[in-house]
Amino acid sequence: MAAIVTANFDQDSIRSLRNKRTTISMRPVEYAGSNSYSPYRAKYRAKRPRGAIRTEPGSSIAKRIFDIVVASAALLFFAPLLIAIAFGIKLTSRGPVLFHQYRYGYRNRRFKIYKFRSMRTDACDVRGVKQTVQGDARVTGIGKVLRKTSLDEIPQLINVIKGDMSLVGPRPHVPGMLAADLPYEDLVPYYFQRHSARPGITGLAQVSGCRGSTVEAGRAISRIDYDLDYIERWSLRMDIMIIVRTVRREFLSGSGF
Repeated sequence: MAAIVTANFDQDSIRSLRNKRTTISMRPVEYAGSNSYSPYRAKYRAKRPRGAIRTEPGSSIAKRIFDIVVASAALLFFAPLLIAIAFGIKLTSRGPVLFHQYRYGYRNRRFKIYKFRSMRTDACDVRGVKQTVQGDARVTGIGKVLRKTSLDEIPQLINVIKGDMSLVGPRPHVPGMLAADLPYEDLVPYYFQRHSARPGITGLAQVSGCRGSTVEAGRAISRIDYDLDYIERWSLRMDIMIIVRTVRREFLSGSGF
């Protein structure tokens, strides 16, 4: 019998998903273990009724075709801008144009993610455990613009075409990523279930106010709940809605840092 865990935290205007559903997953948690510092011990989420099982985004051919077509068209459309950004990075700071890092992907497989370099090469955190914060001194001048407008994420369209990523899905994390000063999988025991879908350039969590730092436990937990909610309710229509909201929220309003 699974233990019932209640967590109280400041939601900071983020809608809680935890208390609005009785089921969230249809498989056991792929749980890597825990330690004595973890405040959570439940190893399984509730299972959905057999009749409620739907096609997961990771196994959808339609989603894969949609990703390839849209990502290829976007790369062609943004080609002049990509060239301009590459020149801007080379002219303003030493180092490569692209930054790459290994992150968790589909079924926990690691892959190399591509981004425009937005930090000084001598101050980059290769492992990615140290998160970027508001006013981070490591970010270059052009990097501030790229991060604010999320243009640094555009090279990930290459990852989408390669099959490492999807346009929409849970954002990929670096192995060992911390949340509230704990490894993410210790803070959220059902953490690895988010890897049952390909990671995305954007996702439901990001357009719902859960982008950014995971220092606060409430935001960190809500982000995973949004990821699993996306996997449960996925549809192509939902992907299109999230992409539209991302363009409005990230590229047009400039909410990144």
